Amino acid sequence: MTLLVIGLTGGIATGKSRAARLFRGFGVPVFDADAAVHALFAAGSPMVDAVDAAFPGTRDAAGAIDRRVLGGRVFDDPAALRRLESIVHPAVRAAERRFLQRLARYGFAMAVLDVPLLLETGAEGLVDCVVVVDVRLEMQTARAMARPGMTAAKLTAIRRQQLPGPEKRRRADFVLPAGYDRGASASGIAALLDRLDDWPRRAWPAAWLRQ
Repeated sequence: MTLLVIGLTGGIATGKSRAARLFRGFGVPVFDADAAVHALFAAGSPMVDAVDAAFPGTRDAAGAIDRRVLGGRVFDDPAALRRLESIVHPAVRAAERRFLQRLARYGFAMAVLDVPLLLETGAEGLVDCVVVVDVRLEMQTARAMARPGMTAAKLTAIRRQQLPGPEKRRRADFVLPAGYDRGASASGIAALLDRLDDWPRRAWPAAWLRQ
């Protein structure tokens, strides 16, 4: 059977990371785009030279990219953010491709690409279905503001980079409500996986060959 590629996304503090863990718990491999970026910014990665050349002074004493310093450079600066994305996104896409190639080679039926800006970057064409994790705006705000270092201004800037919740839901194939739990999230993903058994598989490898 051809590999089914599931795109998992959601706004900040909506519970996407927990949904990814639940997918893994059901035996579905997950590619974590944020973790991939962390690896690219680690000491010894070739990406460090490219990022530090574009944003001098962002390399720390250990030879890694200091994400907090880099974040300050691109915070609320669309041109700087686009420059950073032009460096990082192709490397993340290449890592995603290698991930899917391995799974297809070993005969996996499904894979999840956990990508925060899946819809914002137009990457929905690379997945077979889009799953959006969603919570009430009030809960999302409270969760985000509880994070270390978060401010109202920073949250506003992050939200400007992300599609509003209603637009994400409109463009989703499936919406996973979060924030209720007592097993509801796990039950929702179990029901979703049942529905995906016969879902059309068109993204891999056809859409990826056009990249």
